[in-house]
Amino acid sequence: MNNLLRLIGRRLVALPIMALGVTILVFFLMSFSKVDPAYNALGESATPEAVAQYHEAHGLDDPLPVRYVRYMGGLLHGDLGTYGAARYSVGERVAKALPVTMQLTFIGLFIGAIVSFLLGVLAALYRDGWPDQVIRVFSIAGLATPSFWLAVLMILVFSFYLKLLPSSGPLPDPFANPGGYMARMLMPSVALAVPLTGQMTRIVRTAMVEELDRDYVKTAKGAGLPHAVVIGRNVLRNALITPVTTLGLKIGYLMGGAVVIETIFNLPGMGMAILEGIQGNETMLVQGVVIVVALSFIIINIVVDMLYLLINPRIRTV
Repeated sequence: MNNLLRLIGRRLVALPIMALGVTILVFFLMSFSKVDPAYNALGESATPEAVAQYHEAHGLDDPLPVRYVRYMGGLLHGDLGTYGAARYSVGERVAKALPVTMQLTFIGLFIGAIVSFLLGVLAALYRDGWPDQVIRVFSIAGLATPSFWLAVLMILVFSFYLKLLPSSGPLPDPFANPGGYMARMLMPSVALAVPLTGQMTRIVRTAMVEELDRDYVKTAKGAGLPHAVVIGRNVLRNALITPVTTLGLKIGYLMGGAVVIETIFNLPGMGMAILEGIQGNETMLVQGVVIVVALSFIIINIVVDMLYLLINPRIRTV
């Protein structure tokens, strides 16, 4: 128990260090942008005097470290800055967009995890049989399929030709209209999940095969324990440690993919916020969105690490 608490403490100590590193990297990279926030706020016809006054009022002429410390002070208080001529709040924009991205990410993760678990276990139980061969072809095809290409293909088939699912339009409330919500989220979630499913299926199969070949499985079968009991109580629990860890690390990949998929399906998530910032030359908006996505990725992976410690008792002695 002490070892477990010590390992969890290490993860928690690493969290603020990694978060600080991310903010420094993003802030200093965005500082190289040639876009002047003064012209975004005042318009392209702003006079040099007005631009100079804006710079002085907002500290844009201060040294970069000073501006970073000021930005971090606002960030710690939930202030990500403003953007646009009307000075919209970046924090409010992110607060509306982040839940959509997280919903898409975790629906895609759920679909990928369930399907890959079922296919991987089935392929391992029927090793080298026809189910294994069919699943192997599917997993390789899924792994080689780009999410954005699959998204476009699904829109052509299910939206334009069959007219079964919507590819654009407002996102319905999941509680008020769950059917409409799932219809709107189904294609982007599947497009996001297919490459993950292909990779995770191979990982689950390999882990299952390795466990099935261990001596304790042969001993348990020799002792007369039913095959289903050996698989359910021992093999699955030990075999899923590696896939669960890998799945947790894939959350960041899915979040990055979700940003792209959102722009294809016109979902009001972080991807659309980044696109809005790029098209409008709004560096503060892009900076705020990237920092929040990066911090979300770090926090999620820290949580996954701690769950991994609880799942795998052997690592607690390290």
